[in-house]
Amino acid sequence: MTAPEISRCPWGDSTPDYIDYHDTEWGVELHGTNELYERMSLEAFQSGLSWITILRKRPAFRAAFGNFDPALVAEFGPADVERLMADAGIVRNRMKIDAAIHNARVIVEQDVDLDALLWSFAPSDHVRPATIADVPAITDESKAMAKELKRRGFKFLGPTTCYALMQATGMVDDHIATCFRATAITSP
Repeated sequence: MTAPEISRCPWGDSTPDYIDYHDTEWGVELHGTNELYERMSLEAFQSGLSWITILRKRPAFRAAFGNFDPALVAEFGPADVERLMADAGIVRNRMKIDAAIHNARVIVEQDVDLDALLWSFAPSDHVRPATIADVPAITDESKAMAKELKRRGFKFLGPTTCYALMQATGMVDDHIATCFRATAITSP
């Protein structure tokens, strides 16, 4: 006798890494400055790449960026940038590395808690997508988040990256209606 099939979002079934990420992390509410700084940084590093690349490099990213402690990363200087550029365990893109360090400095200097700032853009109502084709790449909320982050001086966080951040951290729940993770179907 075989175990019953579990219905997942189509992308969540493709590799063991994705299965674990989909089943335990994606769409789960995440709070905390360090935690959200990590996710915003990783989503920015993912730009133009496959998420599986970032997911598999996440332990190296955590080691390279001091477990994404913004106060620590804000102190990184030119030698740290060169160290990161030489680290084959992470994505070695100078613009993205510079943005991660710059964004840590912005977080440290902010007048509002990063958690409160990001979560202020979570929509009060969100329609669960019926199929993967119904999952948007950007929303009015992600556009507003990107605009506010840019106004505050953040870099490399456009509307698409912001929406991916919202999905990954549970600000929106985009598990499709047939996915076992879908807790309820929201009516329009």
